[in-house]
Amino acid sequence: MAPGQGSVAIVRISGPEAEAIGRRLFHAPGRQHWESHRVLYGHVVDPASGERVDEALLLLMRAPRSFTREDVVELHGHGGLVAVRRVLELVLAAGARRALPGEFSQRAFLNGRLDLTRAEAIGEMVSARSRRAAQLAMAGIDGGVQRRLTDLRARLLDQLAELEARVDFEEDLPPLDAEAVAGELAAVRGELERLVAEARQGELLREGLRVAIVGRPNVGKSSLLNLLSRRERAIVTDLPGTTRDLLESELVLEGVPLTLLDTAGIRDTGDRVERLGIERSREALAAADAVLLLFDLTAGWTDEDQALRDLVPPGAVLLVAGNKADAAGLPAGPLAPADVRFSALTGEGREELVAELLRRCGAGPAEGLQVALNVRQRDLAAAAAEALERSLEAAAQQLPWDFWTIDLRAAVRALGEITGEEVSEAVLDRVFARFCIGK
Repeated sequence: MAPGQGSVAIVRISGPEAEAIGRRLFHAPGRQHWESHRVLYGHVVDPASGERVDEALLLLMRAPRSFTREDVVELHGHGGLVAVRRVLELVLAAGARRALPGEFSQRAFLNGRLDLTRAEAIGEMVSARSRRAAQLAMAGIDGGVQRRLTDLRARLLDQLAELEARVDFEEDLPPLDAEAVAGELAAVRGELERLVAEARQGELLREGLRVAIVGRPNVGKSSLLNLLSRRERAIVTDLPGTTRDLLESELVLEGVPLTLLDTAGIRDTGDRVERLGIERSREALAAADAVLLLFDLTAGWTDEDQALRDLVPPGAVLLVAGNKADAAGLPAGPLAPADVRFSALTGEGREELVAELLRRCGAGPAEGLQVALNVRQRDLAAAAAEALERSLEAAAQQLPWDFWTIDLRAAVRALGEITGEEVSEAVLDRVFARFCIGK
């Protein structure tokens, strides 16, 4: 199917003039009634010429029973660039304007239809690259993130209210149990720290990893790529230097999207084309999230293997894997660097290699992960946890109640910014600017 083609295209109009524009452009034959949440059959008609532009369905959703809590009209017509463009031109000529990226979701948030975590989850659902990422996005749409954070914020507000009451009216109130307050603040901080730690897993499930497969020529890099992707993506021969360019393969392993970069073997060569491939391999090595360094178990660990290991940037995730574990009579040479052993020929050790790679990248088993914060939410949750730590320091030093409240208020504000209860227009613009047009 050519780009831009599809069986159905939807033009959505939201706002107080949506129904009026729909009535101006849509002709519904017979005695069809314009009722909310009822589908009408008819044609989109050019009001200037009377020309039928497209055969279509119209769905009217009157406020507040719509996604944006405004009047919404959707025109469901035939897919294809020409038909959609003509309908859109008529809608714009009738008084509508083009939506900004994420504007429908932003209106839903501003009108109280969604909290900010649900709105962000919609964008994450659209961009999900794996089934597990889509499940996490659906949990966010259902309010999983919002409920967790609203509950934590409410617990902090309860403690803040008790503390501020003592600041102003301590002589009129019973003594406050300082240990109980500090215990509750520590408990909330612990839950926030767990959410922050789990956010890394969620980020990997959403964004995926770029893994560079490096090694000397003919150690089985292309064979491993084919083994993991379960299809022949790379050429495999017994000749060294077969891979002349950077090959990319996208796949999902244990719910984590991976982009595997099959690099040209790094070695000294007089072949100009191969040198270009080797240079790209070095660039991929520097940009990858993780490096999978292969060496040949039948040859043992060589000086060339060590030189490649030395090229890996300090602090990068590195997994050293020994290939050809199926070969008989392996040499007694130094094999200690091998973190895992496998056979690209037989598939032996494949599961162990995948599990260890994901574990080192922080993407262990995700079955128990129910909700996961995105990067914006994670940073704010981390800031709230740090503010609570400062408040607990004030408690440990037995400072007056008002010293406790300074950082406690900061924690409450940070959690409110996650859900949208305390958020600036600039933050909203940054959040929704990442959405696609139409959401």
